[in-house]
Amino acid sequence: MKPIPYSHQSIDSEDIKEVVKVLKSDWLTQGPKIKEFEDALCKYTGAKYAVVVSSGTAALHIACLTAGIKKGDEVITSPITFVASANCVLYCQGKPIFADIREDTINIDPEEIKKKVTKKTKAIIPVHFAGHPCDLKEIHKIAKENRLIVIEDAAHALGAEYKGSRIGSCKYSDMTIFSFHPVKSITTGEGGAIMTNNKKFYEKLLMLRTHGITKAPDRFINRKLAFTRYAIRNTHKANPWYYEMRWLGFNYRMTDFQCVLGISQLKKLDKFIKQRRKIAAIYAEGLSKINRIILPEEKTYVKSSWHIYYIRLKNIAKRRIIFEKLQKAGIRPQVHYIPVHLQPYYKKKFGSKEGEYKNAENYYKRAITIPLYPEMGQDKIKFVIGALKDILN
Repeated sequence: MKPIPYSHQSIDSEDIKEVVKVLKSDWLTQGPKIKEFEDALCKYTGAKYAVVVSSGTAALHIACLTAGIKKGDEVITSPITFVASANCVLYCQGKPIFADIREDTINIDPEEIKKKVTKKTKAIIPVHFAGHPCDLKEIHKIAKENRLIVIEDAAHALGAEYKGSRIGSCKYSDMTIFSFHPVKSITTGEGGAIMTNNKKFYEKLLMLRTHGITKAPDRFINRKLAFTRYAIRNTHKANPWYYEMRWLGFNYRMTDFQCVLGISQLKKLDKFIKQRRKIAAIYAEGLSKINRIILPEEKTYVKSSWHIYYIRLKNIAKRRIIFEKLQKAGIRPQVHYIPVHLQPYYKKKFGSKEGEYKNAENYYKRAITIPLYPEMGQDKIKFVIGALKDILN
């Protein structure tokens, strides 16, 4: 048996066929598949607007810019996440402020968020860790009371639900970002998206994605350059070649062949999530009698997308040994994540220290991510369960 990775993309012949069609077409980028993918994401999530970009990190960056994050602003997020969730604030010269996690879901704790809100706080970036949605209703309440913007980091959570609403609907937030990296719910190779119900945000996101440029005549400022005046009937028409740079934007565009892969993958998303949930249920049953570990839980008010499946060891001292034994057995585990505040850059820049976020650090010391992806197959699932039983019993 080949080594079993902690995650893996699921690409089939239909996906490849659709990509080949675009590669043979006239449009490789900035073509019709961009809007088609965006419309499909809106239809799936229930949000009004979608802007697809080159990565989940790019999505976080321009979401923060659109939210108006600037020098001196503070943004509250979780320490248990990939560094991009905090780095996006630094890109805007703001300051990431961490709030500790809940021990049960490993998500940011609303009670800890309340303690971190100051006059400088501008936004909250809750991270739906492992595909389990945060308590969005509580976070939305805090945001409303303090006039804060909420940007959901749903890189793990496409296909998840919170209290009957799909993540990405922005029912309890101003924007939601997704990632389409190969290990995520669906993939476009690299890629991301921002969902919103705010038209002004949508229009700004579109410009920031493409160098800060707009080609919409109703948004032009320099009318002398933008329009040609016709003496007949004193009419003005926008020059067909004209564009304006309104913001300092970026080239964060996604290609048409990435988007068509996303469209094809999105059609299978519910099937992927169903399989992920099935594997998680098998793990929960198969590993339940191992006394040396704590299994993840799913709250009754959510439907997790089970982006990853993590276990927590009761004996911290044994993690390295167990990790290496899994590797020897042909399993490729991982750890999600090293707390962001303990990264050398953050320690140097902000003077963060061990012991500041006890729940986050306690989780990290015990965590191991085991394989979970739609095409694992029963033989691999049983093999992982058997290996863990052998190693831990």
